[in-house]
Amino acid sequence: MTAIIARTALVLVIGAAALWLILGGAGLDAAQLAEWMRALGAWAPILHVLLFALGTVLFVPGSLFGLAGGALFGPALGAIVNLIGATLGAVAAFLIARYAAADLVRKKAGPKLDRVISGVEAEGWRFVALVRLVPLFPFSLLNYALGLTRIPLGPYALASFVCMVPGTLAYSWLGYAGREAAQGSTDAIRYGLLGLAVLAVIAFAPRLIRRWRESPQRWIEAQELSKALAEDSRIAVLDVRGKDEFIGALGHIRGAVNIPVDELSGRIGELGGFRDARVVTVCRTDKRSASAAALLREAGFHPYVLRGGMEAWNKALLPVERDAVGEKHGP
Repeated sequence: MTAIIARTALVLVIGAAALWLILGGAGLDAAQLAEWMRALGAWAPILHVLLFALGTVLFVPGSLFGLAGGALFGPALGAIVNLIGATLGAVAAFLIARYAAADLVRKKAGPKLDRVISGVEAEGWRFVALVRLVPLFPFSLLNYALGLTRIPLGPYALASFVCMVPGTLAYSWLGYAGREAAQGSTDAIRYGLLGLAVLAVIAFAPRLIRRWRESPQRWIEAQELSKALAEDSRIAVLDVRGKDEFIGALGHIRGAVNIPVDELSGRIGELGGFRDARVVTVCRTDKRSASAAALLREAGFHPYVLRGGMEAWNKALLPVERDAVGEKHGP
């Protein structure tokens, strides 16, 4: 209840300020605004950063602060303070979810949380970079949802900081353009177009992103799989190469089940025991294993694909078996 009251109050303050600028502040000029900023001194950008961070935690739309930062501080400094404020807010929400409000976040996120967790498990920091560059999920909710994944704080914060730059620049430029337009400056057109162009690039995601949203592929690295096999007996490795490759030069992972990919659709019934396991598909690289993973997803499994396949496994100098009786050899 306290959080709702605080969020409502902050939204009302920001809304009232915006309304005053539109209706009663028509006579406000750039010189007066600059004078106010000078009066606050170094506290002006610090206050903006803190309000941006607090607003992010309280689900206030970040676009409000982004536009305000550009209008108050200009396109360069505005972008910097906006980026710092957005990052601090994202980190704060992440930590709140991870250590204090996990159940509440799960309830609010609903089915979206499963997609976020699956994306992070498959891609790690790359997933964070993707959803910062392309708005696949609401910004404030995403910060909390990512706190419930296994990604470390450092990679999360760094990926967020770097990949929020385009959006931050866009809103800062648009905010500055609005201020300049009120003063009749021709710079308004240039900065406004720049901001709109960046937002257009972000909004119109590539076709590849749309495919990812419909059918996320989950990957696992060779070293990660090796460690997981040593720690968790519920991992099942499905090698989808031909039988000659299974016992050939690259060998196979100990305990792997061999079903060639061209036989898999007719033999999925043999994998009933894998329902409660974490299934990892493997081939020479990762092309056939990705196809096998798609078949398994259609059958209700939630598979991972070994990135780089047995070539990556051997390159990492991990142990393999090269014959049908399971005698272990070096890679």
